[in-house]
Amino acid sequence: MKMVDFKRSVLLIVDMEYGFLDSKSPLFVNLGFEIVANIKKILNIYREKKLPIIFVKREHRKSGIDIDKTRVEIFKKSKGLILENDKSSEIIDDLKPLKDEIIVIKRRWSSFFGTELDILLRRLNINNLIVTGIQTPNCIRATVYDALSLDYNVILISDGTESKSMKIRENNLLEMKNIGVKILKTEEFIKELKMM
Repeated sequence: MKMVDFKRSVLLIVDMEYGFLDSKSPLFVNLGFEIVANIKKILNIYREKKLPIIFVKREHRKSGIDIDKTRVEIFKKSKGLILENDKSSEIIDDLKPLKDEIIVIKRRWSSFFGTELDILLRRLNINNLIVTGIQTPNCIRATVYDALSLDYNVILISDGTESKSMKIRENNLLEMKNIGVKILKTEEFIKELKMM
């Protein structure tokens, strides 16, 4: 029996952008590049099977008017970060969206907060979110909690998400598992996906 109805699933790729993956950025997630290959494996299969893919990225206006209060100081010190129309807000080349793939812009931690993500998912008749990206305790966790609150099923790819330390990631994975998130490794997920 299949784990999930893949025709009603979406691959969600969160914040895999240069602002988090450039070692010179104040928001650099040092373990971030370790998950790129795993995300790419799943992405390629989703593209091959013509299943829905949504990229989510964070970006801010140059004025900083939309920056979260907790990041105002770091925004000022860095003279702007993850700005519109800037390299820092671009999705990395290895995972670059194709012309017709959806990109959702967010200004806060959750991919749902203040975005059209929920509307898009409902229009696509999605009930299963396959979540990947960075970073586990912040944007991933906020997205997962909002998804569960909106009654989506969530599968989190454990080696497709990362944070600034493995301990932080593992603690967050355990906490999310305890609230009903299915946690799978890339190869476990791909095995199910290929059976489709």
